[in-house]
Amino acid sequence: MKALERCGYRISCWLSRPRPWHRPQSATVGEVWSCLLPGDVLLIEGSSRLSTVIKYLTQSSWSHAALFVGSEAALRAGGHPGTAFVEADLAEGVRLVGYDEFSGYPLRICRPVGLADNDIQQLIEHATQRVGHRYDLRNIFDLARYLMPLPPVPVPWRRGMLALGSGDPTRAICSTLLAEAFQFINYPILPIEEWLRDEKRCAECRRRVFRRRHFSLFTPRDFDLSPYFQIIKPGLGAGFDPHRLHWASSDGEGEVV
Repeated sequence: MKALERCGYRISCWLSRPRPWHRPQSATVGEVWSCLLPGDVLLIEGSSRLSTVIKYLTQSSWSHAALFVGSEAALRAGGHPGTAFVEADLAEGVRLVGYDEFSGYPLRICRPVGLADNDIQQLIEHATQRVGHRYDLRNIFDLARYLMPLPPVPVPWRRGMLALGSGDPTRAICSTLLAEAFQFINYPILPIEEWLRDEKRCAECRRRVFRRRHFSLFTPRDFDLSPYFQIIKPGLGAGFDPHRLHWASSDGEGEVV
């Protein structure tokens, strides 16, 4: 068993290693960090082999997600100074990491709206309590079957065919870790909406209810697509004035116009 674990760890390291031709984007990193608030979801466009697979399967730029918990919560959860995020890493499992882990990658901030301080605290505690859990590769395979079933299966039937991960509660992937935490505080990501009869009000009345999707079916892009998360653009937060931009001339000589 230990030999299989060592082999799996080496494969995980190989899959999660950044690709050599990835070109970092670091122009707005400082602005991103200054905009973060506890409870924010940080989406990352990774460059590893696994990231390439996730981006292909989900048809999205975002291959990884992490929860910003802040330095104080990270220290209380056993992190070292400088850690501020909870993420599920392929090789290391659920862990606490710092800002340097995501420096140089394209990033997006997704912020939940309308949560009280107590809600944020419960969200963070739920996520940090899972530090040390392992990564669920089985869930990756199940997501692939869900998104690209072979043979072709109608969408409504796919959910029943899923094994929904390994079934081990100590395993998670990045997006399911966050989805489970938000569902714990009853915050919607992409819920299933239904209209049911409300005969208590009147014979023809209807009321809208939400049903949870299983947390193992969420991918990083779902936080971007969700209508319940606000997209934070750091470049606009400090006050953007288009009249202060310097444009090069159209003849290519570099004159400022």
